[in-house]
Amino acid sequence: MDILKAIGDFISNQILGMQWLNDLLGRLIAALFGTEFAAGLWGNAIQFFIFDFIKISLLLCILIFIISYIQSYFPPERTKKILSKYKGIGANAIGALLGTVTPFCSCSSIPIFIGFTRAGLSSGITFSFLISSPLVDLGAFVLLASVFGFPIAFAYVLVGLILAIIGGTIIEKTGVGEEIEPFVRQGEDVDIESPELSQKERFVYAKDQVVATYKKVVLYILIGVALGALIHNVIPQAWVEAALSSNNVFSPIIATIIGTPMYADIFGTIPIAEALYAKGAGLGTIMSFMMAVTALSLPSLIMLKKVVKWKLLWVFIGIVVTGIILIGYLFNIFGYLFI
Repeated sequence: MDILKAIGDFISNQILGMQWLNDLLGRLIAALFGTEFAAGLWGNAIQFFIFDFIKISLLLCILIFIISYIQSYFPPERTKKILSKYKGIGANAIGALLGTVTPFCSCSSIPIFIGFTRAGLSSGITFSFLISSPLVDLGAFVLLASVFGFPIAFAYVLVGLILAIIGGTIIEKTGVGEEIEPFVRQGEDVDIESPELSQKERFVYAKDQVVATYKKVVLYILIGVALGALIHNVIPQAWVEAALSSNNVFSPIIATIIGTPMYADIFGTIPIAEALYAKGAGLGTIMSFMMAVTALSLPSLIMLKKVVKWKLLWVFIGIVVTGIILIGYLFNIFGYLFI
């Protein structure tokens, strides 16, 4: 058991967490600017910024390539046919799981949501997918493991999937999932079998997805890392603890309110979460913040309003907000089990 734990810690700290890179950057900054500068405010801020940007960028590109290569075997037509065979909670679970290998932000999930609805898939499947897609993709798991360790990463993915399944089930069983704008169902659904790709074409497709996706998210990574460096090195720890520690009974609610208007994917949110955690923010509070940013960003809600009616939009928001806040409280209470 100790050997397995040691292997897990090595993977989390040195391979995913790239602690060796952080140590190398620290020595490099000290050699270039002096030990006193490296240990000071600006030295720490520069080290945090460079390290997190390189780490997240490397992991992101590797993950996008792997996920895109897997996706090349599941074109939209094949995915629709697979999902149409299942019903009930089982189907919603598959829809939620499908979200783990699809787009990295809520806005890019909505066109796929429209395609699923137009194809006649149940509202439970489509909304389970819509909730899980920005929350619990493979990238979220790997980056969380690199910062917080595997137990917390597993727990985050598990509660995200549960929230997606429950949310999709409620929307389907109450019938509110039918509150879709008419043009969504009336659009033409093209059901053409995609041609079989060669291995070379799959690698080219995956490479193109890496370039296209990284261009879309690099600005959010830079902003997230800059904010993380600011929080980590400038904002007093007492401020963060007063507002966002698990001792503040309202901290998950505050974190959800702060996170909702923001727009970023999980890759831009992780460095902020890392800095908040180092400053004493509660684990559950951090989860609520990350989930609110990725699943409930204002731009994605505006896009969603274009395709659903007000009643369904408010039910969707209510379910996700309630779930995120409850998850925050649960992990603030029981988070010590995962650390």
